Amino acid sequence: MSEGINDQSELSEAAAQSRASVLRSRAESYIALSRHEAAIADLTESIALVPDNARAWRLRGESHRVIERYEAALADFDESLRLEPDSAYALGSRGQAYAALGRLEEAMDDFDHALTLAPESLWILEAKADALVDLDRLDEALDEHAKIIALNEELAYSWVARGDLYQRMHLYTEAIDDYTRALESDPDYVRALSRRGEALRMIDRYQEALADLNRAVELDPDNDRAYGSRGAVLSEMGDNEAALSDLNRAIELDPEYIWAYRVRGEIFQEMDRHEEAVADFTLALRLEFGDE
Repeated sequence: MSEGINDQSELSEAAAQSRASVLRSRAESYIALSRHEAAIADLTESIALVPDNARAWRLRGESHRVIERYEAALADFDESLRLEPDSAYALGSRGQAYAALGRLEEAMDDFDHALTLAPESLWILEAKADALVDLDRLDEALDEHAKIIALNEELAYSWVARGDLYQRMHLYTEAIDDYTRALESDPDYVRALSRRGEALRMIDRYQEALADLNRAVELDPDNDRAYGSRGAVLSEMGDNEAALSDLNRAIELDPEYIWAYRVRGEIFQEMDRHEEAVADFTLALRLEFGDE
């Protein structure tokens, strides 16, 4: 009898391990499908069955992070790292959660630790670069982007990300060069077209800007930022009616597009349509600063 009870006990433990394993695997597919609540439910049961599995805690932390439950994510990542201290993935993900909460120095500590373990991890390098931008350490962020590009020069997104940083630094020629490299890898990359159009506008190359923005809108007719930028270009080129049409469309797509209200207000002002200008500037102030 005692031997039978022991066998049953061993079978029950084996069954628990097996069920927990399947639940973890199903949760990964739920995560891939962006069904995070379902993933969290599976992982919670999996953890109850097998509490010492670091992967389950890490996966649940990732789902919590993606749906912006950052404190819950941190608790899960802490437990995952207690069980597996040298997990670059858990450190990188916890760093992202810290960054989302504005705890940037803690985020940097996690990113730096993760990169000692996985120095060629593109997503951790990107997350670190983003945190450096938030810390206004822009030259250091550029260094991280250079590392990312050196690891894979064919990855269009990496050129765009650095181009965006150059544009933030008002280095428009450098930004245009990076967007162009992205478009060499992916000629229909809408974001690269839209952002290059913006950078070209900033250095008064309006015809080239218009060509990029026309192509961006052709590829993505619901791209509010491309419409807004094209509206600004058309205004600079003296076609205020066409500019208003684009800005109206941009605001229709995104009713909280502050910059579009400001540009449209300036066009109304130029056209002596001051009541409409006041309405747009007032709405911009309300959206950005909470003015009543």
